[in-house]
Amino acid sequence: MSIVGRNLMEPEPTLLPAEPEVDQALEAGSEAVDVVADHPTSSLLWALLAEDALSEGHTVEGYAYARVGYHRGLDALRGSGWRGAGPVPWSHAPNRGFLRALAALGQAAAAIGESEEVVRITQLLRDCDPAAEQEISQLRR
Repeated sequence: MSIVGRNLMEPEPTLLPAEPEVDQALEAGSEAVDVVADHPTSSLLWALLAEDALSEGHTVEGYAYARVGYHRGLDALRGSGWRGAGPVPWSHAPNRGFLRALAALGQAAAAIGESEEVVRITQLLRDCDPAAEQEISQLRR
């Protein structure tokens, strides 16, 4: 990797480990609600539950699912060396569950009027990966 144009003070990107059992279950057609009890640490599953709940107008449930996914993601990030700052790139597929849970938490927080939380979450999502918001909005179409 070239250091030209790179901020040498910024930490290296954090790359979460893959979840092959979760991926296989989802690819086989299982619903997140049927898989999450076997994989409760998966941010992706909690994010999917949050997105589904929010799309069906279940704001409080969506908020709760997103909050769990966010916290499970923070645990995983810290376990992977993240110190509360630095890139969490969308381009690394295993990071997407955390980023999606974070975006869903922001959406749910906005829906219940938690404006200060929305600001914090939006900034964290942008700090993790400025492209993540657009990538996530593409998934919702």
